[in-house]
Amino acid sequence: MPTAAMTIPGAHSAVPVPRAVTPRADGRIDLVGLDRAQLSAALAEGGFAEKQVRLRTKQLWHWIYHRGLTDFAAMTDIAKGDRALLESRFVIGRPNVTEALVSIDGTRKWLLRTDDGHEFEMVFIPDADRGTLCVSSQVGCTLNCTFCHTGTMKLVRNLTSGEITGQIMLARDALGEWPKPGEDLTGEARMLTNIVMMGMGEPLYNFDNVAGALGVVMDEAGLALSKRRITLSTSGVVPMMARCGAELGVNLAVSLHAVNKETRDEIVPLNRKYGIEQLLAACAAYPGASNARRITFEYVMLKGINDSDDDARTLVRLLKMHDLPAKVNLIPFNPWPGSAYECSDPARIKSFSKIVFDAGISAPVRTPRGQDIMAACGQLKTASEKKSRAERDREAALESAA
Repeated sequence: MPTAAMTIPGAHSAVPVPRAVTPRADGRIDLVGLDRAQLSAALAEGGFAEKQVRLRTKQLWHWIYHRGLTDFAAMTDIAKGDRALLESRFVIGRPNVTEALVSIDGTRKWLLRTDDGHEFEMVFIPDADRGTLCVSSQVGCTLNCTFCHTGTMKLVRNLTSGEITGQIMLARDALGEWPKPGEDLTGEARMLTNIVMMGMGEPLYNFDNVAGALGVVMDEAGLALSKRRITLSTSGVVPMMARCGAELGVNLAVSLHAVNKETRDEIVPLNRKYGIEQLLAACAAYPGASNARRITFEYVMLKGINDSDDDARTLVRLLKMHDLPAKVNLIPFNPWPGSAYECSDPARIKSFSKIVFDAGISAPVRTPRGQDIMAACGQLKTASEKKSRAERDREAALESAA
């Protein structure tokens, strides 16, 4: 069924994408991702009496976001008749899992599918002292960064706040991190401690849905993750950066990747719209940025493109000129089929890092994770383009028979 189109600003011209999500075939409304006001409105529209709505909203919020329940029948403090009404009108959804992969280093990648049939990916990266979930905000991407596998995809549509929130909830399902009755499973007791909006898509081109999802995630009675443990990564959508800092207050990461106009125009085409100077000025003005909460600059190391000692010295000059509280993440390029780039040599990366470190700016080299399952930085692209549905169905049948 055709849907109306909206305009998403891209690097050169507007990109039309579907405005609306195709409704569920069964007509039920997914409650995941709704804020309290939206949840109350949905209940009132779904047949609940006005005097019941406030209590039912509070109860559902607890069961959905604190306990992780997806079955209304298990919500024991709600009257049986109301549970039946909820079941008939609503659903507590999760993204559909098409494929789940585990790397030799423990990284997990899920290929997920929306109810209307679009696929996207999510990655969990475990470390000794933290566990980071890399969350997608769009199906595909409109930015066309030439070193990024996701950038070779077309933008299909924005993910809804429910589809974004659902990724975190699905990860908690998989990790067994919903508290049992009488158990307080919070904070350091969890494997999933951090969220990065660094998956497929540009979060600031889907700001309202991202903000709605993160509102639920940061709610103390919701998923209860501190804004200090959430990082939003942007390629430099300058007009939205101040709003992100003011309304969400999360950590900011910027995909810089080059220090001059010519190179960044080539590898991050958005630079032709919002240039480096404009971008760094927006970073300097980002609400909440300080030495205690530095802005992270992501810098993928591309052999012979952006990795010279002069590039490193220019990077230092730019950051100091704007007096930015900064950390630079140097990312060894992760190859993908058809890429025109190579990773910088280890000695070149070490030299680049030393120049930045010697100038008093932290510049660690990121350890690649999940490369064997194409889950590393810049590698995400839905497997549906590489593997047919029939192939996946055969693999699933073999696994279930094993």
